[in-house]
Amino acid sequence: MTRNDSGDGPVLAPWTVYSPQEDTQLLARALDRERIAEDTAVLDVGTGGGALALAAARRGARVTAVDTTYRAVLTARLNARLARLPLEVLHGDLFAPVVGRRFDLIVSNPPYVPAPGAVRRHRAAVAWDAGTDGRALLNRICHGAGTSLRPGGVLLLVHSALCGVAPTLAGLERSGLEAHVTDRWHVPFGPVLRSRLAWLRHRGLVGADEEKEELVIIRAERTR
Repeated sequence: MTRNDSGDGPVLAPWTVYSPQEDTQLLARALDRERIAEDTAVLDVGTGGGALALAAARRGARVTAVDTTYRAVLTARLNARLARLPLEVLHGDLFAPVVGRRFDLIVSNPPYVPAPGAVRRHRAAVAWDAGTDGRALLNRICHGAGTSLRPGGVLLLVHSALCGVAPTLAGLERSGLEAHVTDRWHVPFGPVLRSRLAWLRHRGLVGADEEKEELVIIRAERTR
């Protein structure tokens, strides 16, 4: 078990739960720009250790966090208890645990790394691997976000440009949301991407001289 700084305070994260990294920090900055009040209902989809959910809770929001692994759920609950913040943490697949509920703000830092093989659900890689195109979770989030937002509600989503920005924007628009990129950030390839650079280059996802990954924040609003 290690402590990682999420920007608002340290978060406990065992090796099997995604630790706050550059993508978490970028999404936290986008979250800071949103108007949040005590009656704001926030949903964190794929919460991991709960860093983003706790950031919203610190601002007074009513926060629900969801993750598909029990180890992440337990970690987020522990972090909420240590931070002395109210946080509803549910186990389940994406929006399934909150069917029928509507939120003012949804944040998500889902798995998005292209992977050459099937994800092994019992491995730590479940926190980042997302199929050969990296879109196994992204496409489903784009499809389901619209029905989980109230009119005027906002989705904040972070992912790598390696898995395609245009498909995300198009998918969100098909769900009735107005979407655009608000932030771009280039970071050096991490250990996971470096370990599969040959495969990524063979697929044309990474150029021969590329050394950095582009992260994007997409903001989508339900206008009706």
